Formats: sequence, structure tokens, C-alpha cells
Amino acid sequence: MPLPLEPRWFCPDYWREQDAVTGEAPGRGASLFLKAPDRANEQWVLRPYRRGGLIAQLNDASYLWTGRERTRAFRELRLTAALYTQGLPVPRPVAAGVWQRGLVYRAALITVRLAGARALADCLADADEALLERVGATIRRFHHAGLDHVDLNARNLLVAPDGAVFLIDLDRCRLRHTGRWQADNLSRLERSLEKFDAKASLPAILDGYHAKTDD
Repeated sequence: MPLPLEPRWFCPDYWREQDAVTGEAPGRGASLFLKAPDRANEQWVLRPYRRGGLIAQLNDASYLWTGRERTRAFRELRLTAALYTQGLPVPRPVAAGVWQRGLVYRAALITVRLAGARALADCLADADEALLERVGATIRRFHHAGLDHVDLNARNLLVAPDGAVFLIDLDRCRLRHTGRWQADNLSRLERSLEKFDAKASLPAILDGYHAKTDD
């Protein structure tokens, strides 16, 4: 049975007061890992929405209000839920929170943490060909579903302890018809691999991506 939603879940201080913070993810959003209430062995990820780039020096967390359904949190929640329902490897969504103040809003998203998963970026040094091919095959599955992941990088691909590959952080992503965006996604991933000095991993990823399957 779903838990009744509580607004305080979106407040990091609440979880700290409950001694329920188990860790923190890297990145500008300072996502927190949490002990889920009344859920044995389940953890959540609380991710506030944060801006990047030069604009963050003036405004790091506020966005223009154009209606609740158009907020980044609600759009990402709906998209994640749709992909999860299709059986695609994304974290299970829990809730989205939005706080409007005048013409702007702030937001946060809660998803279930993938227990024991590591970012692909942290696995590249000892990643074998089979893992890299699974990464490519996973990306292909999302592309076949029409997902344009605008920030496809080695930190937004997670590897579970059993070797399964997941895709996270669907902020600003959308479903589209086949087009140039698929190649653009792969080019973005290539640039990410270069930053981690792992461009040599790309051929195996592309082999997995282009492999003939029934999906």
C-alpha cells in the first residue's frame, strides 16, 4: 500500500533530524540517500533541482512558474513512471514536490535508490566487454522507446551488483520520434567517456547498441 505523502519528505533537514540520511551523491544537486519510512531495507534518493552553468551564480534553484504540470519535477516524475511501467531500467519514482512563490518555484524529486549500484564512471577502469555491450544494449532499449536523454553521460548510467544497467536523471528528457537526437545522445556519451579517459570503451558500447536483437 502506498505511503501517504508528507511535504516534509522534501526537506533535507527533516531527514537529518530523523538520523535517516545514509549518504550523499556527487553533483551540484547534493542528492541525499535516505532510509525510507516504514520500508524495510528500502532507501530513497531525494534530489533537489539545481541550475548549472553561469546562471547558477545568480539563481541556483528557482524556475519560472508556468503551471504545476509544466514544472520540471512533475514532468520528470511522469516520464520516469511511464518508462518504469514499460519495464525499462529506471529507478521507481516515489513523489515530486513543488513550491510556488510568486512567479517562480522550487522543486525536488524522490525515487527509490538502486541498492549497491555504481555509476558507470566508477566502473570504467575495470569494465569488461560484456558490461560495455550491456550499456550499449540498454541505451538502445531506451532509444527504441523514444527517450531522448539530454544528459547521457557516464554518471547517469548505473551498474547494479548483478551487472544490470540503469539510466537515471531524466530531467528535461522527453519522448520523441526517431531522429538526429539519437546520434546526439551517443556523441554526448562519447564526450563524457573522454573526460574519464575512457574513450576506448566506446567501440564495445556501440557494438552492444547496434547488435541485432528482438527488442
